[in-house]
Amino acid sequence: MVGAVAVGIAMVGAATVGVAMPGAAGMAIATRESWFSGSLPPRCWPPVWQSHRLPAMTEPSSETLARVEVLADLEPLVQRLMATHEAKRVLWFPSELLAPPPDTDPDAYVSELRERARGISTPARVALALNLLTEEGLPHFHRLLAVYLGGDTFWSKWTNLWTAEEDRHGAVLHDYARDSGVLDNPVLERMQFEYLRAGFEPEWDRDPYRVFVYTTLQERATQVSHANTGKLAGEHEPLIGTVLNNVAREEARHYIFYRSVFKEVIRRDPDRALVSAAELMPSIDMPGVNMPHFREMADVIRRAGIYGPRDYLKIVEEQIRYWAIDKVEGLNDIGRKAQETIMAVPKRLERVADAMETRSRAKSFIFDVAFAREFRMS
Repeated sequence: MVGAVAVGIAMVGAATVGVAMPGAAGMAIATRESWFSGSLPPRCWPPVWQSHRLPAMTEPSSETLARVEVLADLEPLVQRLMATHEAKRVLWFPSELLAPPPDTDPDAYVSELRERARGISTPARVALALNLLTEEGLPHFHRLLAVYLGGDTFWSKWTNLWTAEEDRHGAVLHDYARDSGVLDNPVLERMQFEYLRAGFEPEWDRDPYRVFVYTTLQERATQVSHANTGKLAGEHEPLIGTVLNNVAREEARHYIFYRSVFKEVIRRDPDRALVSAAELMPSIDMPGVNMPHFREMADVIRRAGIYGPRDYLKIVEEQIRYWAIDKVEGLNDIGRKAQETIMAVPKRLERVADAMETRSRAKSFIFDVAFAREFRMS
């Protein structure tokens, strides 16, 4: 999701790399005329990417309005992408994925599930908790968007669809945790409460183009984190492998939507698009950063090989190739500088990954949400 899973953080000096999910965000689109004509309800002002600290009637900058007009022109593309998305999607629900087979005693089924789940390693449990909690951060992302939505647009339709699909991710993981007993659920629920209470105010919500860069990177990272967590935990308990495989595949479809939108943004407005991408791609705000014990949990999933700096490096390289950043032509001086900045990001991320691996030392961890079992990782 903004679906969103918090999927890793790496700290080297002042460098922070990694992206998160929980999963991510749709986009609120309104025209210049709708903002100033009063056709949107009062809560639609200011637009989502404008600073929340500014007065309510501060006029958006000309740069912001230029970006919004490009995105408003993309509604036919959004409509086509939504149709493709829904045509390929297999809609599942938590009760279906977790239901016992026909003619199976429900109590015996849960008892067998819990016995299998005993074999799930503590690092895999920590990863499951982190993925679950970040998915449950969905209210943060929907708030950043839906509060400002207005009009009957395909942008708002997509955001609502995305929210409905992402909501099932946290639900199925919560239901699995309860049924399997793999996590300390009262602790998990308190962590979720503190995470939601802490809020999330990212810088990228003030630039509509950066929303799509962020969600592209985040949805792809979420897919990787869920898939690898499923592989690790599924070695002992296959049901969680099935659950996370379904979640990961849906994150992949969200990723396809967002990166396709931004590819068209680059085609129509290359200079501004590359400037926005260059500001975001070197490092990503982590939606789970205000979560209790977030950094320690992210360190565990890095050490477990679930998600880390090299995964983010691969994701950035994928987008550079897909968006053909090096082949964008007709740029002004600012656009060319942004292009150069983006092309230099992989080498910087590789240096950060090398430094992390060089400096990493064996460490012991203990998390109440994983029943306070101490474990050591290299």
